[in-house]
Amino acid sequence: MPSHFYIKQFDTRPAITANLTDANDAAVNLTGATVQFNMRVDPAGALKVTLGTSIVEDAEAGQVSYSWSGTDTNTANDYEAEFQVTFAGGAVQTFPGRNWIAVHIIDDIA
Repeated sequence: MPSHFYIKQFDTRPAITANLTDANDAAVNLTGATVQFNMRVDPAGALKVTLGTSIVEDAEAGQVSYSWSGTDTNTANDYEAEFQVTFAGGAVQTFPGRNWIAVHIIDDIA
């Protein structure tokens, strides 16, 4: 899972991707799960993206991605992000578990 992700203001590529792992660094099986992406201003500020739908790229390997919309990256700032998984049985787990992914939206020149 990336600890830092950089993207320019107003860009919508590349998607942010992650390999979700448990406390033993084993891949989390996402078969039958739904995954959402959340992002807020760092530290602990207003939500910028809430419950954005993420795509499970490889369920057994725990690989997920989130494709940005234009409003997601329209404000240059530092953000904290996480992936929230709802498993088939209804249990919820958030990744990363100990911290956040630092997302840096860098001011665009033009």
